[in-house]
Amino acid sequence: MSFNFTGKTVVVTGAAQGIGQAIAYAFAKHGASVFVCDIDENLLQETVKKCGGTTQGRQVDVTNQQAVKAFIQEVGSVDILVNCAGGVRGQEGKPIESITVDEWRALFEVNTDSTFWCSQAVAPLMKEKGFGRIINISSGAGLGISLTGIQAYASSKAAQIGLTRQLAHELGPYGITVNSIAPGFVRSNPSSEKQWQKFGEEKQKQILDSIAMRRLGKAEDIANGVLFFASDASSWITGQILSIDGGK
Repeated sequence: MSFNFTGKTVVVTGAAQGIGQAIAYAFAKHGASVFVCDIDENLLQETVKKCGGTTQGRQVDVTNQQAVKAFIQEVGSVDILVNCAGGVRGQEGKPIESITVDEWRALFEVNTDSTFWCSQAVAPLMKEKGFGRIINISSGAGLGISLTGIQAYASSKAAQIGLTRQLAHELGPYGITVNSIAPGFVRSNPSSEKQWQKFGEEKQKQILDSIAMRRLGKAEDIANGVLFFASDASSWITGQILSIDGGK
């Protein structure tokens, strides 16, 4: 399957590294005008440099509704939104009784709230055109359990999946599709690499043995799924969650 996004404007959040960077690069490679954002401005410039062409980067805190609105207003008409910002914000798994209010809310802000604010900002523009693609990068943890044991991560990613389904029904009549990708474990950034090393050899082997393909994924594997959801080939697919996890 070949992709051509010439003439399309794409926004990718959380694009400073890892999966987000791979997604931005894939769209740029296939002709799109790409706007990337992240809270880490220095790393984001590496993405802009790698993508080249018409790619532009902005430092944006996507947990801030007003900052998101200002960013989207600057971009203008958006054809494709990829909500990739998210993660564990440095948290590690620990017993439920020790979780603080701030720790719990922090992961909902970055994984769920940001998806809502960004989708909310682009929706009116997409409605006007009668076309749009919103692709949310969730996690296998949102469909099952978190390998790290972080309760708020699993819960916030599950909430993001629920939001995907709800928005698909709300926005479908306007020609807008909303889908989600649930990646398996991908060693794509320092945070995921730290998690992987912390598992230890025995648990690493257990994880690999539970995957049909017997390997971890790459950021490019996730980007390929995003390209499909953004393409005309998926025009009658919405409200769906695609697990890209090597087979579970």
